[in-house]
Amino acid sequence: MRVFVDANVLYSRTLRDWLCLLQLGAPGEIYTVYWSEHVLAETIYHLLKNHPEWEGGRITAIRDRITNVFEGGRVEDFTVDGSFPGTDLDDRHVHAAALACSADIVLSDDGGFTVDDEAAAQLPYEVHHPDEFFVLVDDSVPDRVAQVTRCQTLYWRDRSPDGRADLATALINASCPEFAERVRVHQSQLSLPPAD
Repeated sequence: MRVFVDANVLYSRTLRDWLCLLQLGAPGEIYTVYWSEHVLAETIYHLLKNHPEWEGGRITAIRDRITNVFEGGRVEDFTVDGSFPGTDLDDRHVHAAALACSADIVLSDDGGFTVDDEAAAQLPYEVHHPDEFFVLVDDSVPDRVAQVTRCQTLYWRDRSPDGRADLATALINASCPEFAERVRVHQSQLSLPPAD
C-alpha cells in the first residue's frame, strides 16, 4: 500500500514515531510512505516556528530520520494542475504528489482534504486521518503493532521518572483515541523485563 504523508502528520513526534517504527519493522510489507520536499520543508518550517529554541542538530536529526526511514519514498517531480478538489488550496501540492506516486492513501490530519462524497469517489486515493489509518494497520497486522508497542513501552518507560510508558495519552493528544485504545490493549498483554 502506497501512503503519501502530509506535513501535519510528520510534524507530530507521536505520529511520526508510530509511522516510522511500523514501517521499519516490515519495510514495504504493510505500507510504503511517500513524501515530497514540499511536505518536508513544511514540516521543518512549522517545527522551527513553534520551537525556535531548538538547536540545529535536533532539526537535522528529525529531517535525517524521516529521509532515512522513508528512503526511496521521495516524490521528486509532480505537476500542480488545478485538479485538487479540497478546500485548502495550500494542499494542492499534496494532491499532485499523491497522484505522481500513485498513492493508495493520503495520510493527513488536515480538514482541507475534506471533500464531498461525489468528489471523493473521483479521487484515485483515499484520504485517511492518522487514527483511522493506524486502526486499519492494527486490524491488518496486530502482531506488528504489538511489537512496536513493546518497543515504545520499553523506550518511554526507561525515560519516565515514574517508570511508566503512557503511550495512550500521547496518542490521544495526537488525536488518535481509537488507536490509543488498541495500544492500551496491546500494552496490557505485554510481559516486560524489570526496569533498570
